[in-house]
Amino acid sequence: MALDLQSIYVLASGGSRAMEQLDTTTNNIANANTSGFKKLLIEQMSQRLDENGSDSNHLLVFPRFKQTLLDLSQGPLKETKAPLDLAIDGKGYFVIQRQNETLLTRDGHFLLNEEGYLVDSLGNRVLDTQNRPIQLDSQKNITITQEGAIYQKGKKVALLQIKDFTKIEPVGDTYYRPVGAAKAGEYKVHQGFLEGSNINPVLEMTSLITTQRKFEIYNNIIKSIDQLNQKTNEIGKA
Repeated sequence: MALDLQSIYVLASGGSRAMEQLDTTTNNIANANTSGFKKLLIEQMSQRLDENGSDSNHLLVFPRFKQTLLDLSQGPLKETKAPLDLAIDGKGYFVIQRQNETLLTRDGHFLLNEEGYLVDSLGNRVLDTQNRPIQLDSQKNITITQEGAIYQKGKKVALLQIKDFTKIEPVGDTYYRPVGAAKAGEYKVHQGFLEGSNINPVLEMTSLITTQRKFEIYNNIIKSIDQLNQKTNEIGKA
């Protein structure tokens, strides 16, 4: 393989990684005002491909996407005074039932549906510590303690299931899928509050500009190599 083609392949790989970073950063910016959203990060790696046995002068080093990481740091708490808006201060996730799947979320913007079940903004039911949907009386006042206990007219009617996990993976719409076993969370539930995203828009915009420039540099170098190759061919034919 010619050296110029090797360079183009490596640069194209770098350009592809820059596009992935652009997509991730754009998604972060778009969710800067989404309750409970956690910042997405891309971890990259370099991979060496030995194309010519032990010849160290002909090793290809490609930038590669390795994995998507989450910044799980606490977002700011914003007061809404809505009785079913809940924010977790600390470690843990609300447990949601979406069809036949159990998911996690930090977005505590909850409502009561027509049947009186506590649901999230997409209509998925919130579960208690017994893995049961929580049903409340919409005509009675609702008080929720920092431990997640729900009271109506002084009577405890449910206890929110809040779990923590060593690792989670994003599945979209501020939902996360648990990985491994659950562990005890350390948290306080604040009624009438929502947790904002942990996105810093200024830093994300700076990252967006830097990544765009990186992508442009990769493309410009590829064009320069291609133009040099064309001129070399023209000289060879002269």
